[in-house]
Amino acid sequence: MKGQTKTLTLATVTALVVGLIACQPTPNATTVSGSTESQKAMPGKGVRVRPGFDIPPFRLIAEVVDIGLEKLGYEVPELKQISSAALVYAALASDDIDFTPTHSEKSYAKFYQNSGGDAKLEQLGKISDNFLQGYQIDKKTADQYKITNLGQLKDPKIAKLFDSDGDGKADLSGAQAGWGADEIINHHLDVYGLRATVEHNQGDIASLIVDVIARYRQGKPVLLYNFIPSWQSQQDLKPNKDVIWLEVPFTSMPKSLGVYTEKDTSVDGKNIGFPKEGLRVVATKKFLAANPAAKRWFELVQIPLEDINAEMWLFHEGKRSPEQIRQRAEEWVKKNQKLFDSWLEEARKAGKNSG
Repeated sequence: MKGQTKTLTLATVTALVVGLIACQPTPNATTVSGSTESQKAMPGKGVRVRPGFDIPPFRLIAEVVDIGLEKLGYEVPELKQISSAALVYAALASDDIDFTPTHSEKSYAKFYQNSGGDAKLEQLGKISDNFLQGYQIDKKTADQYKITNLGQLKDPKIAKLFDSDGDGKADLSGAQAGWGADEIINHHLDVYGLRATVEHNQGDIASLIVDVIARYRQGKPVLLYNFIPSWQSQQDLKPNKDVIWLEVPFTSMPKSLGVYTEKDTSVDGKNIGFPKEGLRVVATKKFLAANPAAKRWFELVQIPLEDINAEMWLFHEGKRSPEQIRQRAEEWVKKNQKLFDSWLEEARKAGKNSG
């Protein structure tokens, strides 16, 4: 009887265990395959990364990059907006930040070199490309006086058309100090012999553009440094409709920014004086050496020019709070989820292979 009782007890226990297992929820497919966020490789777990950027409308770019880092397990504190490019690179040089995702490859070359260059920093990937910048005048004045080249402003009569303060010189609405483009403009005024007839007006870029648009709407001639992507190029200052790009007499750039040919500064057969610009990530070599997953992520992430242009418009329309921009970044990720996930997978592999 004792043996029989023991056998019955084991059978009963076995039945109970089987029953309990059968009553458990069936794991879903994502959990079994290991594709949920909690089960994916987190090569950045426990690592705090410090980003920094300068131009306010580029916050969307920084947010998209940060979302990817968070998916890789990195701890990303609140985004740090820095008031100028020079200060961004000073922060990189002093190890106060680990990377910036808004490095203008051509215009910021001087800042990059002055902050340690390739010995201290590294440029990675190509966040976006084919940005344009150069000199523009309103099409009405261009057609009436047959103005096509910046060099024509050496003529005091032509220059006076764009005089807004009564000193007889053309008022060029220029680049904000510290952007990098301001150095190029000042260089051009020197090498093209325009100092006697053209004045470079600098200040807050938003205020400068608003003033230009006000003059344009009044039917007055305008002369400005402009760039794409931008909100103004989508509204009152549309290229080839409201304004035209001016050519320059010849290609010449400050030595600190490198050597460029006419081919480098030409767009659609016109030498506009500035090379096409692109945004890249710049990070400290110290951070990259310790974080191969982040490095691979920086190499892969891309945001099309048209998406950045759209963000410029929304920012101009006042939809610029950090919460609104973060929401748009999350929407961008969802819209491009398959591509975004493929970048993450590559980054995870890089982290795994280094381990």
